[in-house]
Amino acid sequence: MVDTVTPASGVCESPLSITVPLIYLTAGSLFSVLFLLVRSETDAVNMILAKVKQGKYKLLFSSVHIKEIEAYDNILERVELQTILRKLGEQMNGNLSETRLRAEELVNLGFGIADAAHVAFSEGAGALFISCDNRLIKKCSKHNIKVWCGNPVAFCEKENLR
Repeated sequence: MVDTVTPASGVCESPLSITVPLIYLTAGSLFSVLFLLVRSETDAVNMILAKVKQGKYKLLFSSVHIKEIEAYDNILERVELQTILRKLGEQMNGNLSETRLRAEELVNLGFGIADAAHVAFSEGAGALFISCDNRLIKKCSKHNIKVWCGNPVAFCEKENLR
């Protein structure tokens, strides 16, 4: 049986009628698991992934994740991140034309192309948007982003994860 993701609802309905919040971690956030870039963020991402494993959240990923990860020079890093997504994530299959239009709007507001695409995919699924890029989160807070946006530590605080 396959879980269904209802766009913009922010929850996943499983065949057993259990709703699970949707989350969208950027590739950079997942990368922090491999290297202790910022200890608190690494710990938070690990905690989030542990909750995904327990079924408390549904981790979504998009074609942007795939392209970003494919561009990593280090084969070990690339394989590790691909494995995380394959084992824990669900690839999104939303309305690509709407996502593209929204990404173009965000680019026109000053977002980078990849950042705009990440945000647009997250909005399209109604998934909470989590990134370690504090400049991106700040930019999201200044514009009309339709989903909650924050870094992994803020997400753990918001969700009371310990």
